[in-house]
Amino acid sequence: MILVTGATGHIGRELTRELDAKGAPLRLLARDPARAAGLPERAERAVGDLGDPATLTPAFDGVDKLFLLTQGIGTDHAEAAIAAARTAGVRHIVHLSSAHVTYDPIPAMGRWHHEREKLIRACGIPATFVRPGGFMTNALDWLPTIRTGNYVLDPVGPGRYAPIDAADIAAVAALALTETGHEGQEYVITGDETFTIAEQVRIIAKTIGRDIEVREAATPAEAVRFRFPHGAPPALAAALTEGLTLMRADTVGFRTDTVERLLGRRPRTFADWCARNADAFREAAIAPV
Repeated sequence: MILVTGATGHIGRELTRELDAKGAPLRLLARDPARAAGLPERAERAVGDLGDPATLTPAFDGVDKLFLLTQGIGTDHAEAAIAAARTAGVRHIVHLSSAHVTYDPIPAMGRWHHEREKLIRACGIPATFVRPGGFMTNALDWLPTIRTGNYVLDPVGPGRYAPIDAADIAAVAALALTETGHEGQEYVITGDETFTIAEQVRIIAKTIGRDIEVREAATPAEAVRFRFPHGAPPALAAALTEGLTLMRADTVGFRTDTVERLLGRRPRTFADWCARNADAFREAAIAPV
């Protein structure tokens, strides 16, 4: 039995579909079962919360493989999941980490993921670490300003990166969960096309047939204040500022060929992702202000 945490998110939804297509025994962990509507019907549902360890015992019962996705900046959820996994006799953990853990020095965003990786390594359960770079789904964060002002705030200017489709992240995770030989592996995965924010916005605009303005933020700190107008926790604000500064400085764009090596095909393109998500951007662009 494979237990998928974060099953109702962008990656989790894609992963459940991948595992369902493979016919894998599957259980989904969700705080709200209503949010699992539309996911494969044959998958078992388990109501639980990584923030409430008491709810995890029945969810982990009979599970031998775990896809672990934790959010936020702490390690509490990872610790709770690891404890439940050890009690249940889980034999393999596939953990969604971050490419930031490979940086030297490791930035703040990477340090949180690194601490979770250390906890998993120390628990004694064989693990695979999937470390994606930036997500294509991050472009959905631009919908509010497209809706209210038909623009995107660009905090990284000349910086380039190679965003990866959540479907490709899920495909790599599904491979590790259903085939042998992935225990102990660390997979840093990216798309194979690099973009500036402005280039991504142009592709979205072309896809929906409408112009979208790009406004460059004066500083990364301004972008953080814009994203969190009521203030972000200091540690998170500092980490985001650091991360955006690093992105601005990388004018080449970090890429790996891991997806192609593992899956035998090139990663999905950003243009394809935009086509699949065109309705969301189209609706935002024509929304009344």
